[in-house]
Amino acid sequence: GRDLICIQSMDGMLMLFEQESYAFGRFLPGFLLPGPLTYSSRTDSFITVSSCRQVESYKYQVLAFATDADERQETEQQKLGSGKRLVVDWVLNIGEQALDICVVSFNQAVSSVFVLGERNFFCLKDNGQIRFMKKLDCSPSCFLPYCSVTEGTINTLVGNHSNMLHVYQDVTLKWAAQLPHIPVSVKVANLQDLRGVIVTLSDSGHLQCSYLGTDPSLFQAPKIESREINYEEIDAEMKQLQKIIKEATKTQDILPKSESERELIVIAEVSPELDAESQAIDSEVKAEAVPSVTVKITIQSRVTAQKPKLAVCVEAPLALSCDQFDFDDLEPDASETVVLSVFLKGNCLPPELEGDCVASYSTPTELNPEGIIKVAQCKFRLPLRLICLPTQPSKTANHKLTIDTNKPPVSFLTIFPDFADQSEEDQSNALGFQFLTGSKITLLASKTSQRYRIQSDQLEDLWLITKELTLRLKEHFKKQNCKDFTCSFSGSIPLQEYFELIDRHFELRLNAEKLKEMLSERAVQFRAIERRLLTRFKDKTPAPLQHLDTLLEGTFREVIALADAAEENQANVFQAFMKLKSATHLVVMLIGLWQKLSADQIAVLEATFLPLAQDTDDLGWEETVDAAISYLLRTCLSKSSKEQALTLTSELCIPKDTSRLKKHITLLCERLAKGGRLSLSTETTTPQTAGMPGGCATIPESDLEEGTVVPGTGATFTNHKHITKQKSKP
Repeated sequence: GRDLICIQSMDGMLMLFEQESYAFGRFLPGFLLPGPLTYSSRTDSFITVSSCRQVESYKYQVLAFATDADERQETEQQKLGSGKRLVVDWVLNIGEQALDICVVSFNQAVSSVFVLGERNFFCLKDNGQIRFMKKLDCSPSCFLPYCSVTEGTINTLVGNHSNMLHVYQDVTLKWAAQLPHIPVSVKVANLQDLRGVIVTLSDSGHLQCSYLGTDPSLFQAPKIESREINYEEIDAEMKQLQKIIKEATKTQDILPKSESERELIVIAEVSPELDAESQAIDSEVKAEAVPSVTVKITIQSRVTAQKPKLAVCVEAPLALSCDQFDFDDLEPDASETVVLSVFLKGNCLPPELEGDCVASYSTPTELNPEGIIKVAQCKFRLPLRLICLPTQPSKTANHKLTIDTNKPPVSFLTIFPDFADQSEEDQSNALGFQFLTGSKITLLASKTSQRYRIQSDQLEDLWLITKELTLRLKEHFKKQNCKDFTCSFSGSIPLQEYFELIDRHFELRLNAEKLKEMLSERAVQFRAIERRLLTRFKDKTPAPLQHLDTLLEGTFREVIALADAAEENQANVFQAFMKLKSATHLVVMLIGLWQKLSADQIAVLEATFLPLAQDTDDLGWEETVDAAISYLLRTCLSKSSKEQALTLTSELCIPKDTSRLKKHITLLCERLAKGGRLSLSTETTTPQTAGMPGGCATIPESDLEEGTVVPGTGATFTNHKHITKQKSKP
């Protein structure tokens, strides 16, 4: 009828209390760091795992009569006279640190001691002998043995760092379930009428109650009374059901509705001014201040919308203060409004200053009370001031572009009032921009001709300013009811500089593959050394280590260094891909202005050059774009049926180099210059190429054998794959 408490201290002392009274304290022999500790009532002993990676059992009776901890500093004679030496009951070497110990005793199973290690869990008898052990595939975080329905077996719940919960019956895996977090503790509870609830606790303090399995259906169909069939009623019921099916399958509910007929409308409003107090958090930009802008998103519902959810997305490296929102059910003519902030998080420029809002909801119907899931979306445009500041124009630059228009030049004080100082007359035809990442861009307007020049030291930095210029010019002339305003480009397309960005991105991708292979080799070597060391340690007559410990430490340092290098290379790949996307947007825009392509043709060109949101290990930009361009060269841009009949490879893989991709891009520009037009309609394709290819083969470059100059470009290709740069016309 008394409460006995055992407390283990950090210095290896076991303090025992009877109720509130201190009974005695004992130091465990050979102690270094505390391990898990439990009490076995069956053997009246304390079981723990020492720093020697051994499971040790100490009888309570031995602890009670052993030397008192308070007398540890006394002389040897006094220690011998004060009690017996503390002797361990039994020891088992498990060769790894333990995370937890549990003693279980059920009616249908013998009493057992369960030990959860770093890679295995062990089931021991009361005398320390191994009953069974199980090697785990993932690093465990917690476990719980519990009663099994099969006699003679014990079930064990094991949580791991892969967000998984495994159910073992002895050593057999019976079930695996996914968890939303890494569990640090797991228990089984009975909550009201619900039995077998799995309660897990995460390292961040989230408590979750989960239910494994389903309730059995207790419904039994009633016996059907024998009665005569009324065919007239069945016929009427069939007609009614067919009418309902016909109403439910009308195409008018599937096709997009106009703005006035939509059931749910998403409206995004971007604040015209930057936030007075920036909401940027964890930004990697090295600027003095990283601004943010507020976006107000409103959801308006004309019907009953069940479980509406809102997701907001912006192009990396831009980031949001919050990107997911859940709402309660919306009644007809109800609305919900949320406010969030957008800021530049990564230390590179985004390829687009746009964002997407997607709202998903469900509307109940007669046949489906839970509702049919529908989606509404809208786009919003972010201000250039979010990533850019005004600065002094620069006279020199490595890269220059000239955009021609058919209207007189407009003062920058008019179209860039947020950047130009109204009191400075010089800024009417010369304006400087500086991105938060440090690069500078200069915008010039000709006083005599209808031209604008954009210049910068980096090709990719020209894109955002060029796009912003064309958009603001179109908006300016649209307000003046001028409908014939057009932009054009007559200079040379900077393919040579564009190819350098492609080579840089491809080189980093190859580096990533090399680092991955080297890291795999070092990991195999590390595990092999570990196995040899473990064999030496387990041997009863251990042999010399022969510097295996030094080799293990050196290999460990190499693994860490390679992992750091791979992580750094991954960040460089991301930045290179962002630069490549910006340059690709610029090249697509210049090709469209150069050849005066329609909106549909520009859309085809963008889908060809910008197929991926980001690179992955399995699929990269180079092979995807090469396959897409090859498809266009064989269909709408083909010169003969011989090209259309070329065989296609079945899969995409990383190429050896970028020479074929460069040739295909050059050939695409050449055929567009000769009058080719982009189209994906089946009328321009042959039956052999009507489907999109999974890969690409080399296009016969008959026109490139002796060296081809693409009209409007500054790149020449020869049969030696040597790139030369022509002097552009002044």
